[in-house]
Amino acid sequence: MSIRDLSPAQLVPMVLEGNVRAGSRLMRFLDDRVEGSTEVLKDLFPHTGKARIIGFTGNPGSGKSTLVNQMVRHYRAQDLKVGVVCVDPSSPFSGGAILGDRIRMNSHANDPDVFIRSLATRGAMGGLSRSTYDVVHVMDAMGYDLILVETVGVGQDELDVMKLAETCVVIMVPGMGDDVQAIKAGILEVADIFVVNKADHPEVHRTIKDLRYLQSLLPQATGWEPPIHSTIATTGEGIEGLANHLSDHIDALRASENGLATRNRARNEHVLMTILRANLSDRVEEEVKSAGEPLLDALVSRTVDPYEAAEELLQRIIQP
Repeated sequence: MSIRDLSPAQLVPMVLEGNVRAGSRLMRFLDDRVEGSTEVLKDLFPHTGKARIIGFTGNPGSGKSTLVNQMVRHYRAQDLKVGVVCVDPSSPFSGGAILGDRIRMNSHANDPDVFIRSLATRGAMGGLSRSTYDVVHVMDAMGYDLILVETVGVGQDELDVMKLAETCVVIMVPGMGDDVQAIKAGILEVADIFVVNKADHPEVHRTIKDLRYLQSLLPQATGWEPPIHSTIATTGEGIEGLANHLSDHIDALRASENGLATRNRARNEHVLMTILRANLSDRVEEEVKSAGEPLLDALVSRTVDPYEAAEELLQRIIQP
């Protein structure tokens, strides 16, 4: 029987063996919310928690994909299995992912120990898609040593990656944005490591100076203070130094009292709340469709106000 003919539950044993085709198929089921797909996560979840998750975020055009591509090459040279989750903008026509990131990482396409998965945002806020957490769990259960998560691009609300990853890398480039916008975007709070990419730009030293000044405005850090590291991702310059910073950060978390445990606990709480919100949203949409035209007619005629209607729908969900 072909893998394409298997149900989500039938794919689980193959996923736990690291079968790439089975993992890819299950990720597709999860992203499309195929019936029965999320239920199998309970069989995979006990086998997760081993992979190290590193998040990469930054403004569009900062070189995130090129930098992640170089990090994959670095970790593969150490014989580590690497999973990559790229959250791409949704296509305005198909609703699927615009696969720019996978195209840029095509050099790893034939490496059996590199798994690259693109996900469309599908309207999700926070820089990650709704399926990102599920796909990370599948890769973790498949035995990947590192999972690199690249967001669609940081903005004022696109900060979920800091809640998913153990280490969050914020990528900036010289000559883009200003200090006020940097503060508004919240990147100072998100970053465990700052990377100033395209360091061959003439304004790189000014950017680093501005970042250091902004850091000085924050309360004095206790424990880990985010370093500012320069790279030229197109040539690979600075990649080994970035890998050293990443290692130093995980060592610092392990050395601090409850540092790593606190992050893991916060991550699981965030995943739980994300699932609860998504499931509740689905239930609300179902109730609105079930109420149908009579409810909308009542709102249009002003015989029912929207708050009363919302409360009625909520009661149907709580007490079906």
